[in-house]
Amino acid sequence: MINNYLLSMIQQKLNQIKKFYYRYKRLPSYSEMLRLFNLSSKKSIHDIIYKLIDNGLLKKQGKKLAPTSKFFSLPVLGTVKAGFPIMADEVRDYLSLDDYLIEDPRSSFLLKVSGDSLIEAGIYDGDYVIIEKNRQPINGDIVLAEVDKEWTLKILKKNRRTGKLYLQPANSKYPPIYPKYSLEIFGVVKAVIRKLIN
Repeated sequence: MINNYLLSMIQQKLNQIKKFYYRYKRLPSYSEMLRLFNLSSKKSIHDIIYKLIDNGLLKKQGKKLAPTSKFFSLPVLGTVKAGFPIMADEVRDYLSLDDYLIEDPRSSFLLKVSGDSLIEAGIYDGDYVIIEKNRQPINGDIVLAEVDKEWTLKILKKNRRTGKLYLQPANSKYPPIYPKYSLEIFGVVKAVIRKLIN
């Protein structure tokens, strides 16, 4: 675990490097870091870089520096109750949303949701869903399915009496979908992403 002094220093320098990275789509050079941090000693830059490397935020690729997935992570300040406010000002850890939401990047992809058939499951028009192709679907999973040559996102259900699979919307306005010819499941919804503020 990073101690508080190092954490504060790393966070300050990291924020400056991130601003540079998002502006120029690359990491700053050593000489650019001298100006960025208002330092005159290359040894100071070297020390900062190696603290960032030691803490898994940067890595060496040959002679160049590269960001790690942790570089793009956000600080976790602790937990907060959805009730009375509490102070939450100390960084507890860092969390990469990719690492948190995507277990297997090679079998995952995003889809943008269109329509309101899953609103009672908390999935709205315009949301993005992360689909995992290799996850085995079970009864009650929200799945990406091809039913009778049409693609849809619905809840996978199994008829208790017949054992046959069907698709259930999460909106009482829509009826269940029973396949006439075919039903193939192509992935399971792992997470929903919604931007609340534009």
